[in-house]
Amino acid sequence: MANEYTTAATLKLALNTSDTTRDALLTAAIAAASRGIDKNCGRRFWLDSSATARTFNPEFRTVSYDTGQLLIVDDIGSTTGLVVATGDVGGAYTTITDYETWPENAVALGLPITGLLRHSGTWGTTGTARVQVTAKWGWPAVPDEITQATILQALRLYKRKDSPEGVLGSAEWGAVRVGRVDPDVYELCKRFMLPGF
Repeated sequence: MANEYTTAATLKLALNTSDTTRDALLTAAIAAASRGIDKNCGRRFWLDSSATARTFNPEFRTVSYDTGQLLIVDDIGSTTGLVVATGDVGGAYTTITDYETWPENAVALGLPITGLLRHSGTWGTTGTARVQVTAKWGWPAVPDEITQATILQALRLYKRKDSPEGVLGSAEWGAVRVGRVDPDVYELCKRFMLPGF
């Protein structure tokens, strides 16, 4: 498995154990927690190792400002290998350079680029217009909040084996129902959630 937001060694520290017999269970919990956070946030937080192309229809992804037209794109975590080209469905693409990444200084601040601002012209006015963006998709680095949320959620998933019916027993407290959503995981992730997710 790859692109997880924590490690089995970190979970072992949290569990105060060095036992290796449960590594497979810990690894599975980490993978499930990482992908669950991606799904709930509507985005992923790892950075691609190489740039790949994605094509966008600007018709429903642009916002017009006095300073230009902003194309909303998927998270871009690096300007290395960033190439932007415009064209039409089924046609050839022409590379352009008259755009700025948005928000300003995003990557330097540890945030992804989420838009491309074009001061002169538009991203396309016909229904067949397309913008091809080649980039390293994802975030520049995994945010600390996402790492911590993954640790909490992975521990929760790992311990669910002890409460298969959703009820956890304790000599001191008796039977306690395990809640559906961990409020701390939600609080750590909520500022990263895209609208609609």
